[in-house]
Amino acid sequence: MKTNVNLWWILAAFFLLVFAVYTGWNIIAHPDRAWFHAIEWAGTTALLFSFFMSAMVGFYVGRVHRAQGGELPEDTLTADIDDADPEIGEFSPWSWWPLVLAFSAALFILGLAVGQFLLPIGFGVFVVAIVGWVYEYYRGYFAR
Repeated sequence: MKTNVNLWWILAAFFLLVFAVYTGWNIIAHPDRAWFHAIEWAGTTALLFSFFMSAMVGFYVGRVHRAQGGELPEDTLTADIDDADPEIGEFSPWSWWPLVLAFSAALFILGLAVGQFLLPIGFGVFVVAIVGWVYEYYRGYFAR
């Protein structure tokens, strides 16, 4: 985590340096204009906000690192790969409900693009898919 914090702050410093060089270069490259007309605002703004975003992430990751009170397994040289592997959950590799759910989303988006008569049909298929996926383990062969 310390490495991540340092990398984000280095990236923020890089964006700030590039922002200053880019803005100064634009002002120097156009001596015939006033300085505020010589700046290319799209790139300057993008670099400035890239600095702000990377500084924000660096600040957040640093606060999280201080708040957790210990080192993560990634920061320990003697850690194994599976030391930071949490239990994510249970997934059904045989389930067809995610495909039905994706079909309902596609039908709904198609209704937005082509004709609005498909919107309630897509919503109905969505409700069936969500109910089927949630209650998948309550009936049939895999009931608990």
